[in-house]
This record gives sequence, C-alpha cells and structure tokens, in this order.
Amino acid sequence: MQDNHSRSARNVLRGLHYQIRQPQGKLIRVIHGAIFDVVVDIRRSSPFFGRWIGVELSAENCRQLWVPPGFAHGFVVTSDSAECLYKTTDYWSPEHERSILWNDPELAIDWPLSGEPMLSGKDSHGVLLADAEVFA
Repeated sequence: MQDNHSRSARNVLRGLHYQIRQPQGKLIRVIHGAIFDVVVDIRRSSPFFGRWIGVELSAENCRQLWVPPGFAHGFVVTSDSAECLYKTTDYWSPEHERSILWNDPELAIDWPLSGEPMLSGKDSHGVLLADAEVFA
C-alpha cells in the first residue's frame, strides 16, 4: 500500500491561468525540485499572440521567470516533488480567473510529460484559445 508521502508529483500540470481583470504580473521561482514553466502571449494586438515559451525552473539552476500581465501561465512538475514561490503584482481574484486548455492544438505546447498529466478539475475544463476571453 502506498501512503500520500511517497506519491510522486511528477506530471502534475497546472494552467494555463490568467486574470482578465486585475491582471497579475508573476515572478516565479522553484525552491525545491523542478518544473517546466510555460508563458503564452494572449494580447490580441501583439505580433506574438498565441506564441509560448517554456523554461526549466529548478532549485538547482536558481532561475526565475517573470510573467507580465497579459500572459497566461502554467507549469508541469518534472521532479518527484516541487515547491514554487510566486510574487504577484495584484491579489488573486477567483471571479476574474480564466483558464486556457493546456493541450490546445493551436498552441501546440511541447510539455515534457512522461505519461498522462495529473490535472485539477479547473485545468481539465479550460477553453481553447480561440474561445478564450483575452486582452486587447
């Protein structure tokens, strides 16, 4: 029998989240383990609309990632466990939070998954970018 303390968090996938009102800038770092962090430009007027970048953040590489307002953010855990710290420019506002489907074919994000992702209910019910409420 396996207890909760020995369960791996590898392939836990969060996102792609943003707040349409009270948009947040986020500074993210990992203090334990490793994640593959993804940022998607969802500013319709941007020449980079719908494009994404992904970077590894880990306790070992000490990198941080700035996610400006107007971008969706998500990550997948690539180690057995991970702890992330966020600094945000505004408070979390659940009524303004939105979620884009993590596997939207239009985005074609190359998630480094080693099996099926573990998703929350909210993350499994995101919308396609084409149907999402985005920034001007």
